[in-house]
Amino acid sequence: MSDRPFLVGMGQILVEGACPEANLDRASRAIGEAADRGCRLVVLPECLDLGWTDPSARSMAEPIPGPRSELLARQARDRQVFVAAGLVERSGDLLYNAAVLIGPEGRILLHHRKVNELDIALDLYAIGDRIGVAETELGTIGLATCADNFGSSLAIGHVLARMGAQLILSPSAWAVDAEHDHDRTPYGGIWLDSYTELARLYDLTILGVSNVGRLTAGPWGGRRVIGCSMAVGPGGEVLARGPYGERAESMIVVEVRPRPPIGRGTRIAEVLASRGYRGP
Repeated sequence: MSDRPFLVGMGQILVEGACPEANLDRASRAIGEAADRGCRLVVLPECLDLGWTDPSARSMAEPIPGPRSELLARQARDRQVFVAAGLVERSGDLLYNAAVLIGPEGRILLHHRKVNELDIALDLYAIGDRIGVAETELGTIGLATCADNFGSSLAIGHVLARMGAQLILSPSAWAVDAEHDHDRTPYGGIWLDSYTELARLYDLTILGVSNVGRLTAGPWGGRRVIGCSMAVGPGGEVLARGPYGERAESMIVVEVRPRPPIGRGTRIAEVLASRGYRGP
């Protein structure tokens, strides 16, 4: 378990539906840029290979481990960084909205499948069947994809925190209506509320990294994916926020300072109660 500070690169890249080669090339370049800037960990968006809910997944999704996860693994190994990334996974007859954490040696340390998938995506993705954390030299890390961190599904984050997570990484794809006016209605409040709650209760850090671009197919075709990637640290401190917009590609570098878990086992409930938590 580590408490040493380190830099994280939040790769807010463009993702184009049904364009895995171009998307993975952008992901590779983001990993290289983050490594060049001294980052130990790079976090990339949800479904970065094919795009969230893009129907191309039915014919183009690949297994994990597979060629796309191996490409990311080579980048992690070559640049000696940890990489967290969302990929569409084929497993037998099922498709999953998956995410992986890859270590600097190129090995998959965590393989998450999104649990709290939106209703409109259930025709494409199966419900996830696993949750876990990985002990690393950076600290204890958990994965929870996008809507897994809705305020209405924070049980997932609570479980990761009770398993010892000092850092929760959330590959995401944050989309708005085509006519959304960010100046009039700033985006991000739902994530700030839920991230702050987990960070405040457990002294952990949570990072959500969204892609940018436009959803060109699927149930939300025409919506814009607008970045606004976010990092929230212990006490609910906002550590970093990415720019807004479908063209707002960016590498956001943030320093993370892991804190020890607030307790173990039944002791955690006592600490949560002292912090005002009244849930189960």
